[in-house]
Parts: sequence; C-alpha cells; structure tokens
Amino acid sequence: MAIDFTKDAWTRIRETYAAWWAGELDRPLINVSVRGRDPGRPEPKLRERGFVPQHGLDVPVQAIVDRWDYDLSCKRYPGDSFPTVWLNFGAGVIAAFLGARLEADDNTVWFHAPEHREIADIHFAYDADNVWLRRTKEVTAAAVERWNGAVQVGMTDLGGNLDILSTFRPGQELLLDLYDHPDEVKRLTWEAHELWFRYFDEFNAILQPANPGYTAWAAIFSPEPYYMLQCDFCYMISPAMFDEFVKPELAATCKRLVNPFYHLDGPGQLPHLDSLLEIPELKGVQWIPGAGVPDMAHWPDVYRKVRDAGKLIQVFLEHPATGLGLLDTLAEQLGSAEGIILIGEVGPEHDAELHDLLKRYGAA
Repeated sequence: MAIDFTKDAWTRIRETYAAWWAGELDRPLINVSVRGRDPGRPEPKLRERGFVPQHGLDVPVQAIVDRWDYDLSCKRYPGDSFPTVWLNFGAGVIAAFLGARLEADDNTVWFHAPEHREIADIHFAYDADNVWLRRTKEVTAAAVERWNGAVQVGMTDLGGNLDILSTFRPGQELLLDLYDHPDEVKRLTWEAHELWFRYFDEFNAILQPANPGYTAWAAIFSPEPYYMLQCDFCYMISPAMFDEFVKPELAATCKRLVNPFYHLDGPGQLPHLDSLLEIPELKGVQWIPGAGVPDMAHWPDVYRKVRDAGKLIQVFLEHPATGLGLLDTLAEQLGSAEGIILIGEVGPEHDAELHDLLKRYGAA
C-alpha cells in the first residue's frame, strides 16, 4: 500500500500554503498527521533512527529511504499535513562539511573541532570530497529518486553560522573572541555565510524540480525557497553584541531567501526579539520556550509582539497538558489564529479530536 497522499492533495497543499505565506489565508495552518495507518507492507529490518549518521556509512542509502517510506505509509495526512522527511544529520552539519569530527550516539549528533587553532588560523573552505557532504547528498538524491515528488524531502539542518563557528572555537573561546578578535569573528561569519548558500544551492539542485516545494527541519511547506534560521549562540550575548555580530549576517541571509523564519530558542533569546523583528524580510518566528519554563500556551506577550510586527508564527504540538488545545488558547490570547501554523503528529486515539479541530478552523 502506497503512502496515502494524492497529486490533487499536493495541489491543495501548494495553494493553501502559498496563501498563508502571502497573508491571504483567513485561518491557521494545522499540519498534524495521524499515526496508526496500516502500511500494507512488512516492516523493514533496518530500524528507525532519529539521526541519519546513527546508520553506519556502510548502510545503503536505499535502505534508509525504504525505512522512511514505511514510516510515512503508517500515517494519514488530514488538514494541512503532508508526507515529508527531514534528512537529520545533526544541527549544524556544515561544521562536519568543514572538517569537524561528527559523533552520533543514541540521542544526538555532536561536532568536534579536529584540532585546536587560534581564530586567526581558522579558514573555512569548500571540500567537495568531504565524506559527510557526499553522504548527505547521496541520501538526498536517493530520497528524491524514490518518491519523485510524492513526498516532500526536507533540507538537512545546515545550522546557524555563529553556531558553526562555535564548533571550532568551543566553550568560552568564541565569547572571548567577540572582545579580543571581533574582526576575525566577522571574517569567519561571512566566510560561513557564503559557504552556507553554496551548500543550500547544491542541495536544492538535487531536490528541485522533482520536490513539491521547500521545507527545512521545521516542516513548513513553501512553494519558494524557505529556511528556519537560527543562532543558538546568541543565548549567551547581549543585544548590543547581537546587533553587531549576528544581525547583519542574518539580515543578509533573509534577503537571499524568499521565506525565511527564525528559531527563537528559549527565554535567553527574548532580549533579541525586538531587533529580529526589525528585519523586514524575516517572514516569521518559531518560539520554543525550552525545558524548565512554562509551556507554549503561557507566552501571550511573545506571540502578540511577533504578530504586531506583521510576522507569522510557528509552534509545535508537543506538551501533553496542552495538546491540540494549544491553537484555541493562542486564538483566545491573540483574538484569532490567523498567521499561525501548528506542527506535530498524534496517535489514532486523538483522531476525533483532531477532526473537530480541523473542522472548527475550516481545514477539514
């Protein structure tokens, strides 16, 4: 039994998401799939892994893609959901493309500088023969060949450029470099910026035109180039340093993408929100409160600030206490749920609740 999604459904997805990006959709997007469908085929021997590098380099890429095909066949895609895979090689895999050692365990992927170097001695250069670049491209190509447009294949997590740099200047080193070697930090940030777009364009050359559109590690479908940008490093710096070291490159990236979003990760990034929202080309903000703080239903001031700036909002369905009621809570706080996208998946026990939600917002 094939993945449960038709060509007509893809046409609807393209039209609906295009209207949402343009601010012309009078409802939220509800991208919530449902587990529990009979796939109509045996489960592959290769077990599911959260990170692609957890499969050894000797595992055939076709076997990895076949595992994804099985998992996608076990879901239904109501409302604004659609079949998609994200090639998760770890957050900021460009560090590995630039020579960092990649280490995958059962929980995550780590990147380690191959050697300690002073910042003035670090130079980022493209290496077409890098093992992780070749592996990522091979998996991407195998996925596109397998589905030929029936599944949205998402861009791997390239990372944020200062986060990539922090791999090569770990711990407190990069923080001290902001004071001691600001020009070197800026030099490497812009070196990474140019390489980021070289990788972005090379992967899109594999993904397009067969891919239905564009997605990244956050599965917001876009008919035009989109990415979820980030700078987790800025959690540790002041707004003044953000404006000097992060914002110029981030603003330049937003100008080169049609639909850029920003991953606002934790309360430590909130001091930078006003500055972020000043970037005219930034289309939206993904808010992740993080562990140890109130869940996503308890930040109305953040959502109001983002909406008042004319930006879109993305949230995940992840907190068990809030569940599918998160969208209703945000609609009550903001006066409507327009301009919001809710992303997640549920088990079959929530099928009826999800159907009611979709119907209530006109997405059924």
